[in-house]
Amino acid sequence: MSYSNIKKKLESGQVVILDGALGAELEKVGAPMDKNLWVGKCSNDRPDLVLKVHEKYIEAGADVITTNTYALAPISMKEHGYQDNITNWNIKSVEIAKAAAKNSKSEVIVAGSISTYGSWYRLGQDTLKKNFEEHLKILGDTGIDLIILEAMTSEVDTVKTLINCSKKVNLPTWLSVSCAFDEETNKVMLGYQESIGNTKAEIYEDFDKAIKQFSSLHDGPILIAHSDIKIINDAIKIIKNNHKGFIGTYPNNGYFEKPHWKSIEGFTPENYLNEAKSWVKNGSQIIGGCCGVGPDLIKPLSKLKQ
Repeated sequence: MSYSNIKKKLESGQVVILDGALGAELEKVGAPMDKNLWVGKCSNDRPDLVLKVHEKYIEAGADVITTNTYALAPISMKEHGYQDNITNWNIKSVEIAKAAAKNSKSEVIVAGSISTYGSWYRLGQDTLKKNFEEHLKILGDTGIDLIILEAMTSEVDTVKTLINCSKKVNLPTWLSVSCAFDEETNKVMLGYQESIGNTKAEIYEDFDKAIKQFSSLHDGPILIAHSDIKIINDAIKIIKNNHKGFIGTYPNNGYFEKPHWKSIEGFTPENYLNEAKSWVKNGSQIIGGCCGVGPDLIKPLSKLKQ
């Protein structure tokens, strides 16, 4: 499947299935997590397991699989002493995903993940710009079908910098951002909440205002990612009111308990499908999962295509 086919599906009102979490699934199949690069090293150290996880998502019905490059941002690799491996580890990650897609009997495309991974806000937008441009150039030259700008947990100006940098790459681009509920103002905000029990979410700006700014720079799909399932429908409605492009959702299931992600026990594939049906009803057409959402929860989503 080429991206043109994905575009046709979206334009005709159909649902497109995105894959789910990579990190948690890699950990499940025995891949070691690196304290600095999280799952990033897996593409080099255990490419067989990365391939296995991609294949599990394809078997579950994903139309789009995402490269294991979220944690391979150049700025992070340089910070932790892996500067000599920036290009080859990113390329390896793409090659693994492309192999999984090529070996499949299904029609699948490969999306390259460009993230804002790391606590770099302190370094300033000029430094971030150089990082984004370098990462986009590396992945853009690999023959992937699509770029996903995974700007979860990021401030408005960082998201805007990432969007502007992506305009230099001649590929279809999706933008994903996260949101959280501000209990003091009863508003959906650009931000995130890392764990259950945190009464204070990390919030940056009114989600409505943030989406207006992003939409003025980006006409591709905007997706809600790395956010609590309970907030998704409110966030979809806000995007729909402020953005003319397509909408997507890939939320979390669970919470972070360092150093591992804890999925909510008893949350079934049927539960996830029912939630996803409400997202589609409210206007989301790209449906997948983030942390805590594995192939078992992605598999029933194919029913949304019927």
